[in-house]
Amino acid sequence: MFIKILLVGVLVFAAMAAVRDGRLLAKAGFTASCTEVSTRKAQDDVVQACTRGRLEGYPDLKTKSCVSLGIRHRVQYWSCPAPVVSSQTPRA
Repeated sequence: MFIKILLVGVLVFAAMAAVRDGRLLAKAGFTASCTEVSTRKAQDDVVQACTRGRLEGYPDLKTKSCVSLGIRHRVQYWSCPAPVVSSQTPRA
């Protein structure tokens, strides 16, 4: 009886860890995900392609100073300012 309780506890703990990580939910399509899309022009903005999640819909990137470019084929495109990368070692 103790072994069964211990086994159920381990399974519940493993399920909670997998859900907390978020990768499992994103892979299953429950949460939204964004990927960087390459553009042909060299520009200062980065284009993000976001797919909606079943639980939360499309992500809102306005809080990251992004501008919506619209939705096409169930993918929402955002234009975001390029991230600033700082390095302590200068490039030669």
